[in-house]
Amino acid sequence: MEQRFDFGVAVRLTRNVRNDGTFPGLEVGNLLIKRGSVGYVMNVGTFLQDQIIYTVNFLDQGRVVGCRDEELIGADEPWMESRFETREKVRSRLALSIRGEVAVPAGSVGEVFKVLRDLETGVQYHVHFPGGKLLLVPETLLDSPEESHA
Repeated sequence: MEQRFDFGVAVRLTRNVRNDGTFPGLEVGNLLIKRGSVGYVMNVGTFLQDQIIYTVNFLDQGRVVGCRDEELIGADEPWMESRFETREKVRSRLALSIRGEVAVPAGSVGEVFKVLRDLETGVQYHVHFPGGKLLLVPETLLDSPEESHA
């Protein structure tokens, strides 16, 4: 177990951080800090003697939260933004097909299961659509449920 970041170092959050019940004044599950946000390491500690926990001050959000080592990268490391996050609802812009057969009609609403940022072809998502269909969908083929393209 070796710490990667020292006091004062700028770090970027790679996952959304939600309230697990330890952040006062907000409901459990509420978003505390969005993925991609940059903060500064204030302290380094451990949890259960086998996990490094960084206390990070996210100045723009006015929040100090504990982050696990695997949730952080250096603020200067490559980062690709995405329009959607895990658990967000999305709408397919076009009909999506598998082996030439329509699996998801255009305009279908699904839920983002996973965001894939490190692909050469750009950001893509595992999206769960009705009927138990889990598809890998490029960002360009998705809109928010409120958007529509006629």
